[in-house]
Amino acid sequence: MPVTVGPYGQSQPSCFDRIKMGFMMGFAVGMAAGALFGTFSCLRIGMRGRELMGGVGKTMMQSGGTFGTFMAIGMGIRC
Repeated sequence: MPVTVGPYGQSQPSCFDRIKMGFMMGFAVGMAAGALFGTFSCLRIGMRGRELMGGVGKTMMQSGGTFGTFMAIGMGIRC
């Protein structure tokens, strides 16, 4: 299959590159949402100090991974 070329001689990103970019964008958005919701929920149940940082970090990674996976699937469908 030939590579599509843009108007100025630039090649378009491959499908794998688009999926990777979708995962990265979704991961970043999920991390931000996880920071907000994780901080609120951990403070609400009374966590402090190192326990708070661990709980927020865990929530951020889970949210980032989940949202990144769904964004990658969405970008894969669009290829």
